[in-house]
Amino acid sequence: MQMKIISTKNNLQILHEDNHLIVINKRVGDIVQGDKTGDKPLSDVVKEYIKDKYNKPGEVFLGVVHRLDRPTTGIVVFARTSKALTRMNELFSTRETQKTYWAIVKNKPAKPTDTLVHYLKRNEKNNSSKAHEKEVPESKLASLEYTIIKELNNYYALEINLHTGRHHQIRAQLSAIGLPIKGDLKYGFDRSNPDGGIHLHARKLMFIHPVTKENIKIIAPAPNDVIWNAI
Repeated sequence: MQMKIISTKNNLQILHEDNHLIVINKRVGDIVQGDKTGDKPLSDVVKEYIKDKYNKPGEVFLGVVHRLDRPTTGIVVFARTSKALTRMNELFSTRETQKTYWAIVKNKPAKPTDTLVHYLKRNEKNNSSKAHEKEVPESKLASLEYTIIKELNNYYALEINLHTGRHHQIRAQLSAIGLPIKGDLKYGFDRSNPDGGIHLHARKLMFIHPVTKENIKIIAPAPNDVIWNAI
């Protein structure tokens, strides 16, 4: 079993930092917010980092703007002020952010580029979402666009632009067209990755800074492994 490296205040992969926001490149083992596992969430690690770096007394404010699934890697944005949190939440909910992901799949997509539209229904019990071709009760519209960016020996690398932000959207939609992501047992891949992660990476995020109004473009280096390195 490959050793999982968990982020600590000393090894955080910081992609952007200013007075209002801090953006982290999340590792496979990191959990963004606390859950029933009781493992220390990335939000607490970032608070420790800020407290140390800026010598802050008392509680550090840090707002979680959005989440990434635990086995996924890449860009996670945190807000350092309540004003930035409110405004970033607004940007994400009104889709005024551009999110690009990379995914590795084993099967060849039917088309080199395509837009996928499904209706996703979430199953709270087993924490998964199922993609349906037609609307079903309690389902939500999900749309994304994928493009093959590289053909590897046994795999295909896809670049994905999200049009909506649904629970497990990329995992469920790709699985529905016969393209489960490498390592993703939950959505039909045949074996897990040694580190327990999946080959899905939040690669790029673009938005207008909620306070300074600058154009922000963040790119997260993919994890250091043979397949990602081939891209």
